[in-house]
Amino acid sequence: MLIIAGKLRELSFGKLMEVYREGNLNNGQERWPDEPEARQIALAEQDFYQYLQQVFFKTEGAVYLIWEENGNYVSALRLEPYRDGLLLAALETLPEMRGKGYATNLIRQAQAYASNRKIYSHVNKKNAPSLRTHDKCGFVKILDYGVYADGSVNDRCCTLLHE
Repeated sequence: MLIIAGKLRELSFGKLMEVYREGNLNNGQERWPDEPEARQIALAEQDFYQYLQQVFFKTEGAVYLIWEENGNYVSALRLEPYRDGLLLAALETLPEMRGKGYATNLIRQAQAYASNRKIYSHVNKKNAPSLRTHDKCGFVKILDYGVYADGSVNDRCCTLLHE
C-alpha cells in the first residue's frame, strides 16, 4: 500500500527508521566515530528527525512516499521541489526486501505522482543496484556529479533525470 505523507505526523517515524537503519549507521559512523554503534544510530536518527521537522516538511510541495506491506514500511523515498521539477532522494528498501521490485514500484508511483514534471535523482556512482533501478524506470545520467539545492556539489554522485 502506498503512503504519501506531506506532514511528519502522517508517517511512523519508527517504521521509517527501520528502512533507513543502514544509512543511519553509515552516517553515524562517519559523524560520530568515537561513539558506540547504538549511540551512532540514535544520533543519526535524531538529526534525521530534526531535518524532517525543521526543513523537509516545511518545504512546500515536499512529500514522503512509502511502500507498506503487512504493516511494515519496506521502501521509502522523498520528493521535493528542485530546479524545474522534483528531486527524488533517499530511496531505500529494507535489506531483506531488496530485489523484489519495491524500489522500482515506488519510483513508478513517484513518477505518477509527479504528473509530467521532471524528476531528478542523485545516486552514488558506486550504488550499482540503485543505478540499475533508475535506468529501468527511464532515468538518464545528465551530470557526473550531484548539485544540491543549497549549491553544494557531491562528486561521489551522478545526477539522473526522468522527463
